[in-house]
Amino acid sequence: MIRKIIKIDEEKCNGCGACAAACHEGAIEMIDGKAKLTREDYCDGLGDCLPACPMDAIRFEEREAPAYDHEAVMAAKAKKEAPLPCGCPGTQSRAIKREAAAAPAAPCAGHLAQWPVQIKLAPVSAPYFDGANLLVAADCTAYAYGNFHQEFMRNRITLIGCPKLDMVDYTEKLTAIIANNDIKSVTVTRMQVPCCGGIENAVKRALQASGKFIPWQIVTISTDGRILD
Repeated sequence: MIRKIIKIDEEKCNGCGACAAACHEGAIEMIDGKAKLTREDYCDGLGDCLPACPMDAIRFEEREAPAYDHEAVMAAKAKKEAPLPCGCPGTQSRAIKREAAAAPAAPCAGHLAQWPVQIKLAPVSAPYFDGANLLVAADCTAYAYGNFHQEFMRNRITLIGCPKLDMVDYTEKLTAIIANNDIKSVTVTRMQVPCCGGIENAVKRALQASGKFIPWQIVTISTDGRILD
């Protein structure tokens, strides 16, 4: 059918993710640092995403597209809004919150194993680093991914930072930590936005500079809280 639907200019898109957050139907996703209309049948053509875009990269067009599927959108929302495994409410509707309030839920246990956690404040050598599995996390990842403590911080030593806000290169500090301690593995969690590339690159350079062969992995999280790789 011919209907009004959004069109995203990827050349103008700066990867901020504001449009994906503004899209209540979940039609827009961040892929490779760019906003993409991944579900045409989720786009209702109302354009809540247009005013959210700071780059004027979204406009309307009329073209052949699948009909808006309200039932599919509601089903996707219900799945996303389900309570977390630990019983803590996540991004929930009022109805789900009322149900959760009716029965006491088990508290979510935190898994922060040391202090401080900021990369800038962490010592280059400490007893908790010996034999540690190290997690280097971009600040926003813990807020974007609801089960972050359980899946990423558990049994790891956590260091956090934001290269865009801190305006520093973490390479030297991370190199010293890896070189001076018996680190068993390194996991990096980053958001799928360009500025998070700074923390990923700093870890890669630190591993190379340390001269050690340590297992490592990069986990990317979308602005709507999904693990991408």
